[in-house]
Amino acid sequence: MKGKLYLIPTTLGDTEPLEVMPLSVKKVVEQLDYFIVENEKSARRFIKRITPTKSQPSLQLMLLDKYSDDLETKNYLDICETGVSVGLLSEAGVPAVADPGASIVNLAHQKGIQVVPLVGPSSILLAIMASGMNGQSFAFNGYLPIDKAERKKAIKDLEKLSKDKNQSQLFIETPYRNEKMLDDLRATLSPETRVCVACDITLPTEYIKTLTIKEWKNAKPDLHKRPAIFIIHK
Repeated sequence: MKGKLYLIPTTLGDTEPLEVMPLSVKKVVEQLDYFIVENEKSARRFIKRITPTKSQPSLQLMLLDKYSDDLETKNYLDICETGVSVGLLSEAGVPAVADPGASIVNLAHQKGIQVVPLVGPSSILLAIMASGMNGQSFAFNGYLPIDKAERKKAIKDLEKLSKDKNQSQLFIETPYRNEKMLDDLRATLSPETRVCVACDITLPTEYIKTLTIKEWKNAKPDLHKRPAIFIIHK
């Protein structure tokens, strides 16, 4: 019997793992020694926090980041052919959603390896849940362009798409550029367009607010270096 590929969520910040995810995640991590991770240091830290008694020397960590190529990762699931299960560990949130890992999940399906997603915090879903916007139809757009003209066009395109399809449009920004992003939204979007800003989700400093652009002109939240999701709906 082949091993399985477990998709293991992690916390969205410095919170106790079992405060935001079920005990089943801890039980799976306790059983595994092979993990595919984006960053070895933070992966070891998370594993130690959720299973303090687990032997660190026994861990076998395989790196999957933006520099990894298919030739390097195509053998990562070979161990599953011998009956050993592997965990795909997110850097923050859930694997393969705004996070590396989709190629590994696809490889598992190609090899006939069972994929088991585990429950945990997703900033995208938590943001749309708390936004008051359309949870029946929404799209995640990743990062917007850095170039000022291209960014303005992308913002206007998302606003139009939201209106035409009645679809909420989500995107993210590098945390140190969050406040510039909010300034660009204020300057570009129509006054009646609603924008949700959701940052530090699940943390004690969590901030989630939905206002019209007209209302955002008078709101000055401190978003600097705080992981955030932005949502547009017209």
